Amino acid sequence: MDISAVNPALRAATEKAPAVNIENGATRWLAATASSLIPGKRVEGVERRTLRHDGVKLRVYTPAQPSGAGLLWIHGGGLVLGSAAMDDVHCGETARDTGATIVSVDYRLAPKHPFPAAIDDCFTGWQWLRADAEALGLDGERLAIGGQSAGGGLAASLVQRAIDAGDPVAAQWLFCPMLDDRTASDRGHDAADHFIWSNRSNRVGWSSYLGSAVGAESLPPYAAPARREDLRGMPPTWMYTSDIELFHDEDVDYANRLRAAGTDVTLEVVDGAPHGFEAWAPGHPMARRLFATARDWLGERLAP
Repeated sequence: MDISAVNPALRAATEKAPAVNIENGATRWLAATASSLIPGKRVEGVERRTLRHDGVKLRVYTPAQPSGAGLLWIHGGGLVLGSAAMDDVHCGETARDTGATIVSVDYRLAPKHPFPAAIDDCFTGWQWLRADAEALGLDGERLAIGGQSAGGGLAASLVQRAIDAGDPVAAQWLFCPMLDDRTASDRGHDAADHFIWSNRSNRVGWSSYLGSAVGAESLPPYAAPARREDLRGMPPTWMYTSDIELFHDEDVDYANRLRAAGTDVTLEVVDGAPHGFEAWAPGHPMARRLFATARDWLGERLAP
């Protein structure tokens, strides 16, 4: 993809954006190892603590003025990279700005831990949040689920799993979510060579998680959220994607299917933004505007 496709305001940041070749196994291993060493950061006015529940590490962000709402957050990284610590600032600022208490899950990464490890860990985090809601001062009817990129896909799957389990989910909050393994299996997407996250990287991520099942006629429940046919009963949804990123079509399709099933959906399509720009250029004015819009929506949805 030529840099001319990128919004002029983002071109300089895009050219400086970090690039990791996850197609190279050694590089992928080093990047995954480095993910566990990411230093944490604190946001003023927000208490952050870590704990383990049933073997899953959780980071809990409590604002100075809690609203009684909660959010289960899931980090990105293509299912093979990343850690909860890398979203410390985002989670802290979201807690500060919305009043929601946030629980972020350090789920196990593929390929060492393939499906269903990641979604099981996220469900464990969700169960802890629900079980401890009263102790945390939270209203069990005002708990949301959100995530970014691969974490957005896991969040969508977790919402489905929670709904099937009979749990109320107040909202789902999806940042450029990775929803459909069938995109990875379509080699026609390779030539576009999308910035930050190409379809070749996408295939590595999905294959690491699902093995040879990527693109198969059917998958187990919660393996890839776009595969679910019946989307009735899903909670109000905020989602963003970009018109030049690999996930645009699968994200728009999922939003349209949610609407058709009766869900209230707010879809933001950012012009000319490479995948996940708000994560690698969080201080950019376009990112700050996106965060403000997203947090306003979440705060309104989780208001008492």
